[in-house]
Amino acid sequence: MEDFGLYIIITKAQTSYRSIAESCVERGVKMLQLREKLISDKELIRIGKEIRAITIGSDTRFVMNDRADIAAICEADFLHLGQDDMSIEEARNIVGEMKIGLSTHSIQQVQEALVQRPDYIGFGPIYPTNAKIKPDQPVGIDQLKQVLDIAAVPVVAIGGIFPENIQTILSAGAKNMAMVRHFMQTDQFDERVLEYTNLINKK
Repeated sequence: MEDFGLYIIITKAQTSYRSIAESCVERGVKMLQLREKLISDKELIRIGKEIRAITIGSDTRFVMNDRADIAAICEADFLHLGQDDMSIEEARNIVGEMKIGLSTHSIQQVQEALVQRPDYIGFGPIYPTNAKIKPDQPVGIDQLKQVLDIAAVPVVAIGGIFPENIQTILSAGAKNMAMVRHFMQTDQFDERVLEYTNLINKK
């Protein structure tokens, strides 16, 4: 799998799911993940199908977070798993050959993850973050560089990434990144997507 640049994660957004998905398709965002942990399964399926209907046939790949069952129901392009979720092997019993990404938070977890042969890995949080209810300890730039050296699949840098430190992330060699709060806590989503897609693609 090739690097994909900006990785958008929808969670507690100020903008509608539809407008986010449409903007991602229009701006050529390659990866769009739905990560909503506090809504019902029925609502998650409804939103997932809505996003899938918008992204299908485009360059934007729809990623369902955590839920292999709902990923299969919505016919997502990817399933994304965390460290506390089922293994990739177990998920295969539900999603078949669907592509799968895996979150990691340490060098050891990265090494263990790569044995499972994910299609990409997330690594972080790079910096302190409160985007999750129980955030992990920051891994820092030095560990990010180590992971970029050893990983044979795309690595998504995530966690505490904002305009003031994004150049440090890019200088470390990262080609894929997620900036959750910067994109979700704004009513200027489309403008920010355009700005940072251009910035990352120039690197």
